[in-house]
Amino acid sequence: MNVLIINTNRNHFPMPVIPIGACMVAESASRAGHAVQFMDLAFYKDPLQEILTALGKNKPDVVGLSVRNIDNNDIQSPVFFVKGVAGIVDVIRSVTSAPIVMGGAAVSVMPEELLRYTGASVAVLGDGEAVFPRLLAELSRGRPPATVPGAAWLEQGEFRVNACLSSENGFSCASPDFSRWIHLKAYLSRLSTIPVQTKLGCKFACVYCTYRKIEGSRYRLSHPDDAAENICRLASHGLRRIEFVDNVFNSPYEHALEICESIARIQPDVSLQSLELNPLFIDDALLSGMERAGFSGIGITVESASDSVLEGLKKGFTAAHVYKAAEVIRRHALPCVWIFMMGGPNETEETVMETIRFAETAIRPQDVAFFGIGIRIYPGTDLEVIAREQRLLALPQSGMLEPVFYVSPAVSYDWMLKQVQTAMNGHMNFMNSASLSLPVLLPIQRVAYKLGVTSPLWKYTRVIRRGLRSLGMDA
Repeated sequence: MNVLIINTNRNHFPMPVIPIGACMVAESASRAGHAVQFMDLAFYKDPLQEILTALGKNKPDVVGLSVRNIDNNDIQSPVFFVKGVAGIVDVIRSVTSAPIVMGGAAVSVMPEELLRYTGASVAVLGDGEAVFPRLLAELSRGRPPATVPGAAWLEQGEFRVNACLSSENGFSCASPDFSRWIHLKAYLSRLSTIPVQTKLGCKFACVYCTYRKIEGSRYRLSHPDDAAENICRLASHGLRRIEFVDNVFNSPYEHALEICESIARIQPDVSLQSLELNPLFIDDALLSGMERAGFSGIGITVESASDSVLEGLKKGFTAAHVYKAAEVIRRHALPCVWIFMMGGPNETEETVMETIRFAETAIRPQDVAFFGIGIRIYPGTDLEVIAREQRLLALPQSGMLEPVFYVSPAVSYDWMLKQVQTAMNGHMNFMNSASLSLPVLLPIQRVAYKLGVTSPLWKYTRVIRRGLRSLGMDA
């Protein structure tokens, strides 16, 4: 079949994200014998006109839409990305009756709501690179998606979904040939990193999270040597700024340590990072292994430094683990960004100040603290149940596609925002969501690339904020 796959993500903040999933799906469809064209909307000035041109030129039998995020998860300045996807579907429908197939992380989270909102024909759930070729095979024979595991659709107004195939196999860490599908330089010049994933699945049960719905609760692990060889292949093609995008890189702990050891044995010329480390598994052995492997930055997702909030979020660790992680970090040279999420269940004014005091006293001045406020509520999560029990949420699940947020009823959103801003005024290494959406970041990225500045850009938060403030900007 003649297939057109469109990456719909046009968000550039804090930097454009290379569409690894869409590229993997395109590659798997091509291997299955289909003629695949890939269209990346990230950098077009007039994406809808470009789509019309592509449809007229390629006349696809099937159009695939990759949808990475429903919204930007920002209570301060919410952006509903799916509205743009619906507009894309309308444009496609205006010139072709070809089936429109949606896939991507967002689709696995709210498939029925996305099908109804956009008018797409079929949704692909689970491992898109496995499901999409099977769906194409059925469509090429004129058959409906009813027999395809991982397919969802609307039939006479009723939502239908087939369970995904359970895979007992491991996970292949091999990266797609990015340069075949996307304009890599456009991403790299904006300091985007090359995404690498070493596992699927998540064993944690955080109240707000959708990873288990997207990837499952059982780990599927790549072989550490395969992961290292993949890193080496990327480096041989000049792709050296690499980010591990696992939902939690250092769980299982042994797997992460073995990957670091395998990379260190090969010693490729790379700059690695991961922003998804769990403080439960931070110790000197892991950080030393990461340093030997070539890591240039790490992020620890702690959310809070208060026991009651961590318990309310079901994070699976305590404030003692957070403080211990800070002690380990201080013994190493790796730059670190600490990620906090305020306003969750059990949050009070006292717990907010506990977290801010931790950031002010335990985080090194050269490191960075990011403060988010409010938590996006997704259907089917424990946070939805909590919000309904506390009478903070009355919308039906069908009304939760546009972003809705949880803020603890025991603390004022405006008060939290003021406390974070006060802390930011005294600490140039602190930032919030507004810091990541400053329009000036886009030219800063381009200049940094030309000057040879190495990612991650957040390492330079103090310098950037001081420089912008000296120019009279509120940064």
